[in-house]
Amino acid sequence: MTFIQCTVSRAIKVAGVAGFAGLGIYTAKQFSTVFGESSEPTTAFSGFGFTTLRLQSVKAVDHNTKRLVFEFPDPSARSGLPLTSALLAITHPEGQWLPTVRPYTPISDLDEPGHVELMVKKYPSGKASGYLHSLQPGDTLKFATSLKGYQWKTNEYPHVYLLAGGAGITPIYQLIRGILKNPQDTTKISLVFGVNSEEDLLLKDELDAFAKQFPDRFKYLYTVSRPTREGGEYRKGYVDEELLRSAFRGERSENVKVFVCGPPAMEDSLVGSNCSPGGGGGVLERLGFKKGQIHRF
Repeated sequence: MTFIQCTVSRAIKVAGVAGFAGLGIYTAKQFSTVFGESSEPTTAFSGFGFTTLRLQSVKAVDHNTKRLVFEFPDPSARSGLPLTSALLAITHPEGQWLPTVRPYTPISDLDEPGHVELMVKKYPSGKASGYLHSLQPGDTLKFATSLKGYQWKTNEYPHVYLLAGGAGITPIYQLIRGILKNPQDTTKISLVFGVNSEEDLLLKDELDAFAKQFPDRFKYLYTVSRPTREGGEYRKGYVDEELLRSAFRGERSENVKVFVCGPPAMEDSLVGSNCSPGGGGGVLERLGFKKGQIHRF
């Protein structure tokens, strides 16, 4: 959304509602720390309350993106998070009186014991992302509960289309990983991933590996809006109507689900915006998809 009202609305939806909920918990229990008090801990995140984790390692992906691995107090514990969940991270940016609460989607296997991994892109004015980028191994970070996303059901749809832009690949990647790792799930996946430059193709190695391992079930297309190399191997352009008409190849049946996650302007273009006159139908509506077939992370 490019208008002020849309920006405010989006902020309330993603950060405000979730953030103030977490902030309320923080204010009431600011001295509480959950390290797995049960004698037999099995999950690191369960219900409301705080979980404080130590940063195990940091890896720079590019000039503004890092992968941060946080270890669980109990190395045998699993996250306990359902597919497409996000964690509310409580950060303390320098000069801020109140903490900043933001949701981040894990990119690690949610059933893998001992740790959880986040991928964080640092924004010029991002207080929370700047704070996370300042952390060093051994530092701790407090999480206030988790946010459930789309409740995926095995084989709910024979085919899903995933449209991602930039750092919006993280919940999309978590869904891809969850579907493909389940031997009972036969869902076919088509991913369209748009970025500014080749360096912004986050998780490319992992996505390429999925394509090789599941050639009949996972297909993907990368598109780069501002390539840095002439004659590159990727399509040049945005995730737009022209591209999607080709990608969908006429598929509009009720048995198809479309998931979207990316910058607000991209999402509004594809899904539509309530801030636009008349409700603002987007590209997907023009392509014949109904609102119930589209999920916006």
